[in-house]
Amino acid sequence: MKPKHEHLRGVFQAMAAAALFGLSTPLAKTLLGAIPPLLLAGLLYAGSGIGLATWMVLRRWRGRRPTEAPLHRRDLSWLAGAVVFGGVLGPVLLMLGLAHTPASSASLLLNLEGVLTAVLAWVVFRENVDRRVFLGMLAIVAGSVLLTWQRQRIGELPWGALAIAGACLCWAIDNNLTRPVSGGDPVQIAAIKGGAAGAINIGLALWLGLRFPTMLPLLATGLLGFVGYGLSLVLFVLALRSLGTARTGAYFSTAPFGGAVLSLLLFADHPDLTFWLAGALMAMGVWLHVNERHAHEHTHDPLAHEHRHRHDDHHQHAHDFPWDGSEPHTHPHVHEPVTHIHAHYPDIHHRHRHS
Repeated sequence: MKPKHEHLRGVFQAMAAAALFGLSTPLAKTLLGAIPPLLLAGLLYAGSGIGLATWMVLRRWRGRRPTEAPLHRRDLSWLAGAVVFGGVLGPVLLMLGLAHTPASSASLLLNLEGVLTAVLAWVVFRENVDRRVFLGMLAIVAGSVLLTWQRQRIGELPWGALAIAGACLCWAIDNNLTRPVSGGDPVQIAAIKGGAAGAINIGLALWLGLRFPTMLPLLATGLLGFVGYGLSLVLFVLALRSLGTARTGAYFSTAPFGGAVLSLLLFADHPDLTFWLAGALMAMGVWLHVNERHAHEHTHDPLAHEHRHRHDDHHQHAHDFPWDGSEPHTHPHVHEPVTHIHAHYPDIHHRHRHS
């Protein structure tokens, strides 16, 4: 597939992930009356894990040849770190922060996740950033901040705000730790993250004396978790392959806009000028990213890995097994060293340093 088409597909996947997560937020708020926040977070993650695990079982039962690479032992440390930071520490810090922070301020602070994700990707993991991408990130985050801004001052005690900022940092670390395993089966990755995080958070909630809700809210929460957390995470992992962490995080920062649109529909509110300004800023940021062109001479070092692929310019290899010509497919393969020039993005084949 051509790089530009691959890039646009990654943009669609990241935006779809943001939309599903954003739409789930106002729906989750309707369940808070029946389910305490910590238990709700655990049930949402559990719904994600159980739903995706069922998907995997049905996929295997149908007997179709796998087109996604399974996870390997070397991936477990990355995945374990992502679960600890994103599935355990992040939600706990968020719940602690919400107890001491006004809802309006909490919504504003949650926009830090996209910023911190990009900063870690650029500074720690040395992902490429140019002026257009940086300005696009600023526009998306500015739109998200404007959308969630309400003229209410943050509480006098800063501990709540610091806890929420800590939660955003945990999720930013989670996003960056997930990138090295993004070549693996995204359903398997999301199922493990959701199942592990759900089990830990539910266990903590039960230890604190909380009890499960009645059957109808329980089923509704599980279904919402499968769609808003599980499918969203699958799409997020797929986008990481094509776009890298910073760009995927930037697109995911549009999630509050989807939630705001659904809130307007649910509660029959009329959007004000702020809503349209926020949407315009986000649209400008997305446009800047979509029209990015990054091309220079670069060298691919020898690389052996496994992931879903087609035989494009980066996958001209022979097979040591009978192959019927079906694509896409997955198998371990080796990339020979090559130096060339073409437009590219920080996908799983272009994570080189820049001088």
